[in-house]
Amino acid sequence: MFNNLIKSFGYAFQGIYFAFKYNRNIRIHFAAAILVIIASIILKVNAFEMGILGIMILLVICTEMINTAIEEVVNLLVNEHRKEAKIAKDVSAGMVLLTAMGSVIVGILIFVPHILKFFR
Repeated sequence: MFNNLIKSFGYAFQGIYFAFKYNRNIRIHFAAAILVIIASIILKVNAFEMGILGIMILLVICTEMINTAIEEVVNLLVNEHRKEAKIAKDVSAGMVLLTAMGSVIVGILIFVPHILKFFR
């Protein structure tokens, strides 16, 4: 049973590695996450706000990974151009876009008051 658990973690890490290696957008999201973390340290964001930023970072990266999984499955099942395949891919990409836009709004709400402190 313990070996199965270890294997499960191994498969999960392989999935993260695959997504990071082959998906440019995930690399962009990771780079943005690092910048957000650095900015939050510089601006001395409190623990609660950092928790919210962390949740948003994870949400964006997870939706991008779901999008990647959906695209890979659609590519596996559909070789020719089909309307349904395009819809599945577009909807999953839209999910990522909405999540990213929401995270930008949350970031603005958290960072702007800290930035404004420099101008007082």
